[in-house]
Amino acid sequence: MVKVKICGITNLEDALLAAGLGADALGFVFANSPRQVSPEVAANIISELPPFITTVGVFVNRPYDEVKLIADFCGLDVLQFHGEEDISYCGQFNQKVIKSFRMRNYTEIEEWIFRENEFEAATLLNPSNSVVAFLIDTYARGQYGGTGIHLNWDLVRNLESRKPLILAGGLNYKNVALAVKVVRPYAVDVSSGVELKPGKKDKYKLRKFMKAVENCK
Repeated sequence: MVKVKICGITNLEDALLAAGLGADALGFVFANSPRQVSPEVAANIISELPPFITTVGVFVNRPYDEVKLIADFCGLDVLQFHGEEDISYCGQFNQKVIKSFRMRNYTEIEEWIFRENEFEAATLLNPSNSVVAFLIDTYARGQYGGTGIHLNWDLVRNLESRKPLILAGGLNYKNVALAVKVVRPYAVDVSSGVELKPGKKDKYKLRKFMKAVENCK
């Protein structure tokens, strides 16, 4: 079954609802965003989560020391880097790492292939390299995710990767089944598509989204 990450969690009510509905991972945004949370808020939410929920911290072009401090303070399981972080940067952390790429045309596809090869080469040289998956998102000038802009699935439908692919970019309960059918990702990542407003999840949309993914074959 396709895994689900619910991103942009800002409060305990939404976190427990997502976990109760079967979300595999919850994302906490520590970058500039309407969904940004403080380390203190994130840590308090994480302390109340049931077992077996993966917690993901989302960062954009932040200094290593700052990310490490937040990750350790909150007890994050996975770090997701949404900026221009390179191989050497990503490989410094003890936590597992998801590296995001934003795509809008075939130029980004070519860049993706080059970067993916770089990351794979780094893994071969150092099997303990912490990058475990790649996330594909929509390109939007000056924004690093959570835009709600629909990704062109045909652009990435034949994308091959030696690591699991996570699909993001404008997903919601009405289109996620088709997105999974076209792209066949390891996991899907949703934020604005299950919101009532930025930072607050919509119970109806969240339930419908999880049900749609559950029905994917």
